[in-house]
Amino acid sequence: MVKLYIAETGAPPQELGGTWPRYGVQFETMLEEAGGGFEVVYVDVENGDPLPEPEEGAALLVTGSPKGSYEGHAFIPPLESSVRDWAAARRPVVGICFGHQLIAQAFGARVEKSAMGWGVGVHTHEILGETPWRGGPDRFACAVSHQDQVVFLPDELSRIAGSPFCPNAALLHRELPVLTFQAHPEFTHDYAAALLTLRRDRIPADRVEAGLRSLENGSDRALMGRWIREFLLR
Repeated sequence: MVKLYIAETGAPPQELGGTWPRYGVQFETMLEEAGGGFEVVYVDVENGDPLPEPEEGAALLVTGSPKGSYEGHAFIPPLESSVRDWAAARRPVVGICFGHQLIAQAFGARVEKSAMGWGVGVHTHEILGETPWRGGPDRFACAVSHQDQVVFLPDELSRIAGSPFCPNAALLHRELPVLTFQAHPEFTHDYAAALLTLRRDRIPADRVEAGLRSLENGSDRALMGRWIREFLLR
């Protein structure tokens, strides 16, 4: 059993009425559906709870958030430091959406609000580099919800998946056990649709409608859950 610390950097919007699980629970459910094997500990880093020092036999996952990794929030520098410490200790580190961006930033990447605008609904990303999982398709589709993107990579990080909309959609550290995805495999399509509907006032209408239609179809979120589980159990 691997102890998994989930660094929660955000929560489902209150406007959704408290009907959806916290983000840590969404990840725990995703990993249980993928096969389990974790003792999960939630850490509310957004509100100042500190992550522990790296532990033998443990792993770290950083969740999504509506915040920007470049916005100067008080929890960001200590979280970046913890990410580097856990990776240097050779403990697996995974980041999703905001977590993907923050971890990349912690290693010298640049993150900014993309000129491409909002990415919503199900997007498909091509595999472009060597992956840490065994076999699999040459592309994967998953729900996304973001404006920010990783726009510059340092030498330490390699791009393993991308698309014309989001070139740096999945990253792998060249030396350390760090894996990140821009997409949200922890989101059920029902939750992704509820979140997108809530944000109608800030996203172009045509993009909202196309995103909602795409969420009526399947995706590879379960496959991505298995990839992430395999990486965290390494």
